[in-house]
Amino acid sequence: MSGWIIRVLASLVLVLAATAQAGTPVDNARIWPATDHTRLVLETGDSVDHRLFALESPRRLVIDVEEADLETDLSALDLEETPIRRIRTGRRENGDLRVVLDMKKDVEPRSFLLRPNKQYGHRLVVDLMSSDSTREEEQQAVLEDQSDSKRRDIIVVVDAGHGGEDPGAIGPSGVQEKDVTLKLAERMVERIDAMEGFQAYMTRKDDYYIGLRKRTKIARDYNADLFVSVHADAFRSPNPRGASVYALSTDGASSETARWLAESENSADLVGGVGGVSLKDKDEMLAGVLLDLSMTASIEYSMGVGSNVLDQLDTVGQLHKSSVEQAGFAVLKSPDIPSILVEAGFISNPTDEMKLTQAAHQKRIVDAMVDGIDRHFRSSPPPGTLIAHQQRSGGGKREYEIRRGDTLSAIARRNQVSVQKLKSANNINGETLHIGQVISIPSS
Repeated sequence: MSGWIIRVLASLVLVLAATAQAGTPVDNARIWPATDHTRLVLETGDSVDHRLFALESPRRLVIDVEEADLETDLSALDLEETPIRRIRTGRRENGDLRVVLDMKKDVEPRSFLLRPNKQYGHRLVVDLMSSDSTREEEQQAVLEDQSDSKRRDIIVVVDAGHGGEDPGAIGPSGVQEKDVTLKLAERMVERIDAMEGFQAYMTRKDDYYIGLRKRTKIARDYNADLFVSVHADAFRSPNPRGASVYALSTDGASSETARWLAESENSADLVGGVGGVSLKDKDEMLAGVLLDLSMTASIEYSMGVGSNVLDQLDTVGQLHKSSVEQAGFAVLKSPDIPSILVEAGFISNPTDEMKLTQAAHQKRIVDAMVDGIDRHFRSSPPPGTLIAHQQRSGGGKREYEIRRGDTLSAIARRNQVSVQKLKSANNINGETLHIGQVISIPSS
């Protein structure tokens, strides 16, 4: 065999050996500091096996990634607002990649894998959970106020959809839903806080991700009277546009009741807010009845709030749906808190995308949502609130001007009163209403 053939074969053997030894690349990394956790994301070329464990003296977390090659600089990550002091890496004897997180304080770590989506490939996610003392203090103050005061504030928790590793929908020019929803949520909280008798809080205050169940838990920990999740819709076609409002569907309610009864940690949760009913000492049948009643009441109240919000959004621009839709969104599945999801527009529509980034349009959307919330609570305030006291003091009535498309049944549903009570308060005998007619809305 000639020398050049031997050299070629030797080169091929070396190439094949190198290829066989090459591991899955870890070619990018990001870190997302949040109020109650920090998320470290490692982008990998394929799904990987890994192991996460903690060590003491000094305090550190170790991530072993099987058959992986580090192809990014983890030392370039900004650790200033995280519980991580330093990140070190090395190669184990068996060829695995080892990532060591030197910690500033104790955290509760957890890890999982994410499959590719439109924006990212395979990812290894490590969440470092810690307590949010500021939020806990806020929640404790709210609970104390509700237990001590007979004229408490109405609590609204505003949820900015998506965040962090989850950008949500992305518009034609690259606008990300998570950024739009955060701006709208910030404006909502500012506007609500300026109203007498109301107080608002956010589920997330920056660009980080919160699990869907955690969002509803945050609302429950504030003992919220209303949960509003803000989104910007998307569709495979750029044509659909306009706002829409959702409440929980009855199918979603049935499945959620079953889930609550099946999970032991929910057994001590309250149903119905302050002074509500604990499920802890109830048998399964009674607990199921109580949950069904609470869920049904929450859905009905949510439909009323949603109708008022939709009415106000109709004054801002085009609606995608003219009535409140119902669906099984996870963030709406709270059995004791009225919850709505507002799609502020279609970010996949070029016109809506442009408007959703404009401060003036954002203000109009927010004003419409808050006005709808205010109108609903003015007509159906929770007992013990300042608004309820003011309503009683003022005779418990307000006025409404009839618009095109209004019906007595729709007005009654929005305001949580019966059609008969509405007719009686306004001396209406038939079903006919006239555009521009002003009627009185009695207290519910």
